[in-house]
Amino acid sequence: MDAGEPQILLTNDDGIDSVGLGALYDELSTVADVTVVAPAEDRSAVGRSISPHVGVSEHELGYVIDGTPADCVVAGLEALVPETDMVVAGCNDGANLGAYVLGRSGTVSAAVEATFFEVPAIAVSMYVPVRDDDKWEPLTEEPESYANATAAARYLAEEAPDAGVFEQADYLNVNAPLAEDGTASASIEITSPSRVYEMGAIKDGDEIELHDRIWEWMADGTIPDPDGTDRRAVVEGRVSVSPLTAPHTTEHHAALDELAATYESRTGDQPQ
Repeated sequence: MDAGEPQILLTNDDGIDSVGLGALYDELSTVADVTVVAPAEDRSAVGRSISPHVGVSEHELGYVIDGTPADCVVAGLEALVPETDMVVAGCNDGANLGAYVLGRSGTVSAAVEATFFEVPAIAVSMYVPVRDDDKWEPLTEEPESYANATAAARYLAEEAPDAGVFEQADYLNVNAPLAEDGTASASIEITSPSRVYEMGAIKDGDEIELHDRIWEWMADGTIPDPDGTDRRAVVEGRVSVSPLTAPHTTEHHAALDELAATYESRTGDQPQ
């Protein structure tokens, strides 16, 4: 390791053998010392699920964890790579766009987990503009397809800390369009997560089908999201970078103060 290189812990939720993780590892290794601590298999959409015990084994890129992305971050920062300067999660095979998706995503959740250790983090995902699985896989099997995502991640990992980005943001959620020609050509737009929510449910006998209509609209390019949002930027061919803070922040609410005071007076009147 070069004494001047930062130490990056790289994880994901698609599993250690995913093409996206390998592509991101190669790109980040040009500017940092990278150690992978990733799940043994696909653990997509598990959010910040945590395990009391996880198995660990060595891998040519670092370590394999028999657990979730959040497990990987905790195990990595506490026991495996404690000298980590930054956590990067990805590159996810598929986008993580919209406010309602953030808590579901294992990729984003790994970045969130890092913020509780006060380690800056970047979640990186690639948008694949198709609906059908049989058309999806050929687009994600080549490392070059991730070029827009990996180039943006490398740039941000190298430049954002010294620029003071993480003095205001806890982590960055990066989503990039597929690099169909295998080269990084997309510009960066600073965005906020879209608040458009299009989940639906249809009851059919004793089953209910849950369906996210937004993905169909994205594939058609007919999304309702306003300018400045993550989804709008990616569909129009730009890399979306959303600076975010860890969840569950609080604000003072006078109305709740009043309710608390009213509750005290009411409980004092209750029979014992």
